[in-house]
Amino acid sequence: MNVSLSPELEEFITTRVASGRYRSASEVIGDGLRLLEEREAARMAALWELRQKIGVGLDQIARSEVHDGEATFREIHELSQRRSGGAA
Repeated sequence: MNVSLSPELEEFITTRVASGRYRSASEVIGDGLRLLEEREAARMAALWELRQKIGVGLDQIARSEVHDGEATFREIHELSQRRSGGAA
């Protein structure tokens, strides 16, 4: 497989190999692709978790287990004012 890289990326790879951490450009590319794979897996896991939470929320809505957000924040604000002696 042939890949075209920008001069900046070529220099980065050359510098990594010259540092002695990698034996070849292929190792640098392989390490980068492994990191990308890990990042994508983490992204997919986070997306799955978000979808699960949305599902829970939709189920709660279906069971009418919801609260009016504005009313809830109004109650919190009023409680805060009472606790602080009325200063807002």
